[in-house]
Amino acid sequence: MEIGGRLFVVTGAGNGIGREVAFLLLARGARVAAVSRGAAGLERTAELAGPGAALSTHVVDVADRAAVAALPAAVEAAHGIPADGIINVAGIIHRFAKISDLSMEEIEHVVDVDLWGTVNMTKAFLAGLMARPSASIVNFGSMGALIPFPGQGAYGASKGGVHLFTETLLAELRDTSIQVSLVMPGAVATNILGGSGVDAPRGLTFEAAAKFGYRPMKATTAARRVVRGIERGRFRILVGADARIFDGLRRVLPGGAIRLIAWIVAPILGFR
Repeated sequence: MEIGGRLFVVTGAGNGIGREVAFLLLARGARVAAVSRGAAGLERTAELAGPGAALSTHVVDVADRAAVAALPAAVEAAHGIPADGIINVAGIIHRFAKISDLSMEEIEHVVDVDLWGTVNMTKAFLAGLMARPSASIVNFGSMGALIPFPGQGAYGASKGGVHLFTETLLAELRDTSIQVSLVMPGAVATNILGGSGVDAPRGLTFEAAAKFGYRPMKATTAARRVVRGIERGRFRILVGADARIFDGLRRVLPGGAIRLIAWIVAPILGFR
């Protein structure tokens, strides 16, 4: 998809991958409506983008269906044109705990943001996107939806829902002008823990992983791969070697891969 001159709505644009995707789109001549539930993060994004950037900011919680429903009109009012694409980056995780130990409220909160947030955005913008000469829907899944990660079951399930929801969009929109993409990122150095109000167990921190030579991808690198995938019209955009490994394991040895990840992670979390 040609990016220059188009208007993209990017959720999660107050930090991390969302912010970096917004910057890359601007650099390629696009207009961007940056969306986040945090005003401070959006203010920083606008500050870093610099004066005169073709950027608008919108403080919206994607889990708030009514607020999201009002967003297309607000975006068009800010830019003078309707959106040509939505990039649903916003997401959170929950505390590292078994499903049996999570409260229903904790599970609902993650599902509301990660799955329903994606659905809300898609439903709000879909009719307008179908009226555009060409358009794009980009949804962020996770490698955690490829193979279940102990302690993040509700997160993985919500992202699994995003995967199938996006695959259904691909099937249903195949004869339209809308390009559909599913991003599956591996570990990326973002503040998803802080944004989710979660502390990682000591053995699962990036610092612990670095002792074994494993380092997360930089958000800038992840954003470049996402934008390149959009430009090339790719449906599946795998971001990071770990995401590719998880994808391969799921295909070749699905049951064994589940047991392997559980064998590695469960002891770190103290699961029996």
